[in-house]
Amino acid sequence: MTAGVQRVQLVLLGAFSYLVLLVLGVHALVAQAPRPTPAPKALAVPRGGLYAVDGTPLALTLEGERVYPLGESASQLVGFGERGGGRGLEGLEGDLNGALAGGRSFTLTLDPWVQAMAERALWKGFAESRASFASAVVLSPDGRILAVANAPRFHPEAPRRSPEEDFSWRNHAFLVPLEPGSTMKALTAAMLLEEGAADLATRVEAPMAREVDGWTIRDVVPHPPLLTLEEVLKYSSNVGISRLAESLTTATFFAYMEKLHLTDSKLLPGLRVAAPIYQTPEAWSRAAYANHTFGQGFLVTPLHLAAAFNALVDGRYRPPVLFQGQERPPERVFSEETARGIRKALIQSLAPRAYLPGYRLAGKTGTAQVVVRGRYSQEVFTAWFAGFVPGDQPLFTVVVAVHHPKGEVHGSQVAAPIFREMAAALLAYRGVPPMLEGGE
Repeated sequence: MTAGVQRVQLVLLGAFSYLVLLVLGVHALVAQAPRPTPAPKALAVPRGGLYAVDGTPLALTLEGERVYPLGESASQLVGFGERGGGRGLEGLEGDLNGALAGGRSFTLTLDPWVQAMAERALWKGFAESRASFASAVVLSPDGRILAVANAPRFHPEAPRRSPEEDFSWRNHAFLVPLEPGSTMKALTAAMLLEEGAADLATRVEAPMAREVDGWTIRDVVPHPPLLTLEEVLKYSSNVGISRLAESLTTATFFAYMEKLHLTDSKLLPGLRVAAPIYQTPEAWSRAAYANHTFGQGFLVTPLHLAAAFNALVDGRYRPPVLFQGQERPPERVFSEETARGIRKALIQSLAPRAYLPGYRLAGKTGTAQVVVRGRYSQEVFTAWFAGFVPGDQPLFTVVVAVHHPKGEVHGSQVAAPIFREMAAALLAYRGVPPMLEGGE
């Protein structure tokens, strides 16, 4: 009996010892197991940069601050954001805010040298004209945007005034639609040639004024009473172009406006470009159609006009491109013969203040009255020049717009000299020598 009790006690003691050892072992394993550590906080992604075609930085983030190395140059196009490198507010900083905030960078087609040349000429002419604002666009023949200049100057890192009072931050070239004025006559003439409704030698009776539906259409520059189409461009005759354009239907004219994207509300997909302001032909009176032929009654941005004029390089419309590698296929609008003929006429009729000795420049002036309080003003105008550098074999298409100049107001007086100065710099930049005297 005693031996049996002892055995039971030994078994119980062994079981107890086993349990104690098991508990101790489990405790040791738990104590030595690696403890979970909190996940590290995600590192902030630096805001992406904006770069010119040659790699020149236009906007980048350094030590948490957004900096703009070129300062005032291209500043309205690039835009700005919240202080401290925060959310983009205007320009490309605003339009591309989501992608830039995610760290994506963009390379533009902008050439900083061409940009500087355009700005130098525009800022000088703007100061001399005492205008409200001005802009210029330079395109390559294949539609790449090489320069977007605006005035007055703006520095994105400078203290900012109220945007309702100070519009120097605004990219007028993209955001302000204006009536194109007589620059449209070159495009109307191209329509006439393309449709076989006229050629450059076609004559038209062109008195200094004509009545259409009770409205008086007037010419400004004195001229003979009978003009060829080429002379209509030379004298910028509203009467002459509107009479010749009566051989086109309003539907045909508007179809060309559409082909030239003068009605395009999405000219640069994903970016803010003001939509053109226009009515369809069903709403046009005879007087309204006449006005359209010389650039009144509808509004487009300088970028729209530059892209439309670019179609006169070889007859094909090329959608403007601002980012490398985003070229889109061209669209045939005019024949090469039509484009060449219009450019030749624009060389022959070049405004004297746009003339550059030794070079064949081509272009058309425009002086558009501005509607103020529902009526065309006799004091507020937009002075235009749209042309080619050089005119015979274009390397650049250039559009200049000067809004509300004081004193001299005509495109031939205000915008043409700006174009001339830009052309001189661009030709030197591309190393184009002047022709020998009397050379072809």
